[in-house]
Amino acid sequence: MQDQTSWRFPRLLFAGIVTVFSFNLCVIAQGQMPEHSHPQQQNKPEQEPQQQTEHEHQMSGMEHGQHEGMTMPEHATMQAGHRAAAEPASTPVPMLTTMRGKWMLMIHSVAFLNSLQQSGPRGEDKVFSNNWVMPMAHRELGPGSLTLRAMFSLEPATITNRRYPELFQTGETAFGKPIVDGQHPHDFFMEIAALYDWKVSESTTLSFYGAPTGDPSLGPTAFPHRMSASENPMAPLGHHLQDSTHIAADVFTVGVNHKAVRLEASGFHGREPDEHRWDIDSGKIDSWSTRLTISPTKNWAGQYSIARLNSPENQEPEADILRMTASLTYNRPMADGNWATTLVWGRNRTMPDNEIFNGYLLESTLRFRTRNYVWGRLENADRTNELLLGEKVPPPGFREHFVARVQGYSIGYDHDFDLIPHLGTALGAQVNWYGIPDTLRPIYGKHPAGVIVFLRVRPFGDSR
Repeated sequence: MQDQTSWRFPRLLFAGIVTVFSFNLCVIAQGQMPEHSHPQQQNKPEQEPQQQTEHEHQMSGMEHGQHEGMTMPEHATMQAGHRAAAEPASTPVPMLTTMRGKWMLMIHSVAFLNSLQQSGPRGEDKVFSNNWVMPMAHRELGPGSLTLRAMFSLEPATITNRRYPELFQTGETAFGKPIVDGQHPHDFFMEIAALYDWKVSESTTLSFYGAPTGDPSLGPTAFPHRMSASENPMAPLGHHLQDSTHIAADVFTVGVNHKAVRLEASGFHGREPDEHRWDIDSGKIDSWSTRLTISPTKNWAGQYSIARLNSPENQEPEADILRMTASLTYNRPMADGNWATTLVWGRNRTMPDNEIFNGYLLESTLRFRTRNYVWGRLENADRTNELLLGEKVPPPGFREHFVARVQGYSIGYDHDFDLIPHLGTALGAQVNWYGIPDTLRPIYGKHPAGVIVFLRVRPFGDSR
């Protein structure tokens, strides 16, 4: 901590200003919503417009970058909707939007209330909520545009004991011990950031991003923000191999966007967030990353990124990680929905041990007949000897090494109901099951599985 004392006050002041501004946006944006047009509604016949349901109006708030009297640059809109990593331009973003003078104000959010049951000796049951809210403000400024963005989660309060059960999941700590068969909650401060896009020419933009807490240029769009994972309340098993840096301390990013190609480089503090979830973590900039994103059409986007993470794990502070990721995302708009699919590979190489761990993911979500969602996820993830520890304190000199490869499968369905204006409310369920080697069956049982039933709420715009 001694390395950053001199600038701790300005960074906290910046965080406070953006936080207060963001909460004010939450109040302001509850006013009248502007009209939008939604591309997935344009192909529908014009007969009987009076019979449109509230949920059909919901989809009007899900178009990229269209607003009366203002058009945001496409890449800036994707930055607003999906943080630093862009999904395909055709991907819908459910959010509330309104204009206040020269500012476009936006709120993007989701909350799940879950009841989870798992089988086997390591299975647990729990009721918990995972959630986040992301207020944003965007305006033209000088030769470019400014976006102020914040993100908050109440998971430190709605996920008790600093974890929720998830078989075969590992990563971070709770009460000084590694989390095994569980997923940690997100920090209350998930992001506090400013982004400036300088339009150099008609097809070229320079971007500058700064965040006391934010998202460096590493990995695919993080799972809480991927449309292909939008209805899945569980974190991927490969999270800490693919997109766990979506909450990092003291992030600075420079990027250039030319037509369909975007190149970014970031410096940030490499240590993962500690288990005290209500504060803002900090540290010297000791890690770097770079990412190349290509979006050849409005329906496709792919990225490759690489990073050197300095001492990311609290339990093994002497170990660094070289992380590589690649992903391909496809979104297919339809007359009454869309189909989003993501393929991800992530690899960690620990240093100096040179242990290598890979994770592979394929997930897809289909929204059809406006109100219905069906989705699935397939994973193949390397697991370490932390699985053998369970909830025990690691012995002195403990080092992680490969112990097994685990397959995770999930499939689910939910249906939206019109209950509260500007709020999409869905009831759904998901089944999870796993493929494991024989060496793990004495610990987890022959057929470990889980079922989760949930209520999901999400704000949306209204075109009336």
